[in-house]
Amino acid sequence: MSATEVVHSMLTALFAAAAARALRMSVRARTGGCRDRVDHLLHAAMALAMAVMPWSWGGALPALPQSVFFAAAALWFPLTAVRSGQEGQLPATVRRLPHAVSMAAMTWMSYRATGHSHRAMADGVPPAHQAMEVGHSMGGSEADSIVTGVLALYLLACALYSLTRGMPALRTTGTVADSTSLSSVCHRFWDGATAMGTLVMLLMPH
Repeated sequence: MSATEVVHSMLTALFAAAAARALRMSVRARTGGCRDRVDHLLHAAMALAMAVMPWSWGGALPALPQSVFFAAAALWFPLTAVRSGQEGQLPATVRRLPHAVSMAAMTWMSYRATGHSHRAMADGVPPAHQAMEVGHSMGGSEADSIVTGVLALYLLACALYSLTRGMPALRTTGTVADSTSLSSVCHRFWDGATAMGTLVMLLMPH
């Protein structure tokens, strides 16, 4: 097994486990209402799509419907940020922004996959049309790099924040963490791990 296949296998295992966890949490989200169940189901759908994306047969999934679906999912999180009487618009939106950016990254990856499939269909076109294709791709490559860079930096910040935020509490001695703190640490770990996995997928060649 090559190094690339090892990385692909690790990503598939990570996102398959994340999908299973999200599905389990959607079933258990009784007190959070419909919004929490939809949140978890959207994360499960994204994790399942990410689990198959590294492999060649994962390209069989239609890219354009994925782009539309995950673009709508990216909008879902900020648009449903505020619950009546619980918190203000800005704090609620900021709290849900990492989920929206993860969905936006998935949208961007699906969009790029759509572009690659269109370029693959360009074989056999007249040379003049091929030159136009090259010109458009060169003009768009800089914008593509900017979008990818912004998403990557935000995902990296989210991953590092989630994975390191609970470290001081874990260093304390003489006490045993209660179930609430353990659940919080586990939640932060999965947030950080999936954000890091999404970052790796974003930077991988597609």
